Amino acid sequence: MTTPCVVIATFSPLQGELEAVREVLTAIIPEVHQEEGCELYSLHEEVDGKLTIIEMWSTRELWQAHIALDTVKRIQAGVAGRLENDVEVWEMYGIPAGDATKGAL
Repeated sequence: MTTPCVVIATFSPLQGELEAVREVLTAIIPEVHQEEGCELYSLHEEVDGKLTIIEMWSTRELWQAHIALDTVKRIQAGVAGRLENDVEVWEMYGIPAGDATKGAL
């Protein structure tokens, strides 16, 4: 696909592990920002304590390449044993509607 790939990845830290998971993610994010195709890689904290990364990649192929890189392996290793369940990941593609600056990432 040639349209930007938007990805939502949610991490559900175990009780007492929020800070540790946040530190793992914030330490690696600057490196991800340098990866080819990374247009957005932004960490957010949900009101229930989950951490969500909102990502946008130039293409699906570049997102798939990102998944195979060391940065993702280091995130996986860093959060191992600190999450209630597996990271939830949603891959999606925008459907532009309305104002072009507000209707799509």
